[in-house]
Amino acid sequence: MSHTVPTRLQDTVTLNNGVQMPWFGLGVFKVEEGSEVIDSVKNAIKNGYRSIDTAAIYKNEEGVGQAIAESIREYSVPREDLFITSKVWNADQGFQTTLDAFDLSLKKLGLDYLDLYLVHWPVKGKYKETWKALEQIYKSGKVRAIGVSNFHVHHLEDILADAEVVPAVDQVELHPYLSQVGLRDFARSKGIQIEAWSPLGQGLVLKDPVIEALASKHGKSPAQIVLRWNLQSGIVTIPKSVQESRIIANADIFGFELSAEDMKAIDELNQDRRVGPDPDNFNF
Repeated sequence: MSHTVPTRLQDTVTLNNGVQMPWFGLGVFKVEEGSEVIDSVKNAIKNGYRSIDTAAIYKNEEGVGQAIAESIREYSVPREDLFITSKVWNADQGFQTTLDAFDLSLKKLGLDYLDLYLVHWPVKGKYKETWKALEQIYKSGKVRAIGVSNFHVHHLEDILADAEVVPAVDQVELHPYLSQVGLRDFARSKGIQIEAWSPLGQGLVLKDPVIEALASKHGKSPAQIVLRWNLQSGIVTIPKSVQESRIIANADIFGFELSAEDMKAIDELNQDRRVGPDPDNFNF
C-alpha cells in the first residue's frame, strides 16, 4: 500500500473498506469533561480539523458530543464531513457488554452513528469475543469502520485467524522513540491502517537534538517536524491539545516536506521506548 502524502488538513486515507479517514485529527485523552473538552473540540473543528478521537474511559464523550452539535450548528459543518472515533473500555469487553457499551457511547455523543469504533486494549480471553460484537455493530450500519488499539502483531494474527471483518485501523503508541516498524509492515501487508496515539511521546522526543536540528533547518517547531514525519511515513496521527494556538500550530504541517535524509535521521531515533503501558503487560 503506497500512500500519497496529504497536502491539506482535510485530506483522507482510504481504509480497507473504502471509508475515507482524515490523516490528521484531534485526540482528547486526559482532556477534562465540560468546558475544556468542548472548547478544545470546537476550536479544532473551527480551524479545519474533521477527525475527533475519544473513548469511553476518557469520560468526556458528552462534552465531545456537545461540541460536535454546536460546531455543526455554528460553523455549518455537515455531520458527514466529521470523522468521530470512540473505543470500548476493558471492563466492558465481552460480547453483550460491548454492544451495550457502544450504545451508551453513541447516546453520550448524541450521534446516530460513529465513523470508527475500536477495541481499546487486547484484554486476554476477551478481545476476540469483543471483536465479534464490533463485527455485529458494523453489520448493523451504526459504525462505518471498526478497528483495534494497542494490538501487537500476535494479537492481530489472533483476531485475523477467524475474523469476518479485517480491522480497518490499529491505533498504537507511536513516535520517533517507538517507531513500531515491524508492526507497521505487518499491518500494511494486511491492509490495516496504523494510527499514532501520543505521536510526540508525551513531549519526550521534542528535546531530541536531531529533532531540534531539523526544526531549525525547516523553520518549524519540533512538534511540527515529528507530526510531519508521521504523515510522510503513512501514519494517521491525532495529537491532543487544549490550547487553540497549539491546535492550529499542530496542523500547520502541510506546507513543507522532510527530505529522505531527514526521514532517515528520524527513523534512526527508535529505541523501542514506551511512554505508555506495554500491550502484553497491562493490568487495567
